[in-house]
Amino acid sequence: MAEIHVSGLSKSYPLSDGSTRQALKDIDLHVAAGEFVCLLGPSGCGKTTLLNILAGLDTADSGRVSVGDPAAPPTTSYMFQEPRLLPWRTVLGNLLFVLDEGGDSAKRKAEFWLERVGLPGRGNDFPRQLSIGQRQRVAVARALIVKPDVLFMDEPFSSLDELTATRMREELLDLWHELGCTVVFVTHNPLEAAFLADRIVVMSPGPGRIVQQLQVTGRLPRPRDADDTRLWEVSREAVRALRGTNPTPEAVKANGL
Repeated sequence: MAEIHVSGLSKSYPLSDGSTRQALKDIDLHVAAGEFVCLLGPSGCGKTTLLNILAGLDTADSGRVSVGDPAAPPTTSYMFQEPRLLPWRTVLGNLLFVLDEGGDSAKRKAEFWLERVGLPGRGNDFPRQLSIGQRQRVAVARALIVKPDVLFMDEPFSSLDELTATRMREELLDLWHELGCTVVFVTHNPLEAAFLADRIVVMSPGPGRIVQQLQVTGRLPRPRDADDTRLWEVSREAVRALRGTNPTPEAVKANGL
């Protein structure tokens, strides 16, 4: 587990006409060790840009970012929207690729994680032989096999049908509970955020700012039921925040805003 601290973060990108487009402005955020935080916002609001900066895949123009202890950098994993498996490697080979160790112990570990994500006996298959949902399961196993302290996830279930996505969310929560890692999860789906998150961080259209934070833990105990009507209530509060509607007094009290 590792804490994340962000202070005064801003980011702009140059355009072909010589001007710039500001993607993020004055982001302040703290993610506690072991917390599951969802970044929720419309397309183009800078969610992925913020995630990439946290993961070290991009840099900010200004502000400060720290992920864990700089003296002992945490182990991190990143899941993209697409599985991004190496097509020339088998499923087992894709998992072994991210491990520092080799030999029988690494193979046993990879086989364990394939079983853990519901794909026992599929290690010798190539990615093209799997369905989209199965490939994403392999991507989950690849991200978690290194036992990360921090897991960054960029809309990993957005391309899946809802039934498969629901199962994947449930399995992700089981694995997160088992590993205890810190998770930052990007989504544009308010109901998904309500089901997964300890806290929902709502971002405005670009330039992305944090406009509201909804505390879910305490309101919705874990494990959560996908049919719980309270999930819908939390998701509607998130939608109101996205629309810029002021929260109700009840929501303010419930979320400590």
